[in-house]
Amino acid sequence: MKRACVVGWPIEHSRSPLIHNYWLKKYGIEGSYTKEAVTPEDLDGFLRSLHDRGFAGCNVTVPHKEAAYKLVAQLKGSLHANATVVQAANTLWLDGNGRLHATNTDHYGFLTHLQSSLPGLTLKNRPVMILGAGGAAQSVDWALATTGVSEIRICNRSAERAEALVRVNVRSETPRVAVPWERRSKALEDCALLVNTTTLGMANQLPLDIDLSRMQSAAVVYDIVYVPLETELLKSARARGLSTVDGLGMLLHQAVPGFQ
Repeated sequence: MKRACVVGWPIEHSRSPLIHNYWLKKYGIEGSYTKEAVTPEDLDGFLRSLHDRGFAGCNVTVPHKEAAYKLVAQLKGSLHANATVVQAANTLWLDGNGRLHATNTDHYGFLTHLQSSLPGLTLKNRPVMILGAGGAAQSVDWALATTGVSEIRICNRSAERAEALVRVNVRSETPRVAVPWERRSKALEDCALLVNTTTLGMANQLPLDIDLSRMQSAAVVYDIVYVPLETELLKSARARGLSTVDGLGMLLHQAVPGFQ
């Protein structure tokens, strides 16, 4: 019986086992999918021992996506283009020879859900802002760069990480700029879209403090957090009449190629 899992720290919030176990049953595939709490210190050992633990592969969630990518590179595994372009991985698997493969389905999940939720939305020639600078932020950044936005603003509590993400993406024609965390609300003034990729606002995590009053009425707020499904950020956006997109759809859409 094939076994797979999702690894993260924390991991209690993950709904991935509900999705994948449903599909295993629906398609008559003998297997199981569990969630494994793995600390950053233990990630290296866990991923190196996937085969010994009886896993065919795993999904990777916060905060391990960048570290997972680096480990597969270190092990001289197969880094698929979707992982290489964002230097983060959320899906790992072992082939018949025991070689570790890594890809990333987050950018597909993010953009597919955004377009299906707001089919008439156009971001071309408009600035957008991303909160966060981790693996999910990298995927969102790359996805937004394909939509013709005029500028991507990266705002993170750690200025160094925001600046690092800007430097990583200099190969793209889309301009990036690092926004200091204390200027996060002011920088929203002309943004067509705000995307929260941090864990702020997630259940049992710190709240996200941001003032949306400067956003224009046609702007969109997208929170990739899905526990709770309606975060305080989305509540605040709806109270101001802004369009909103929750994180559950991104999880479902990215899971499709991940399940395959």
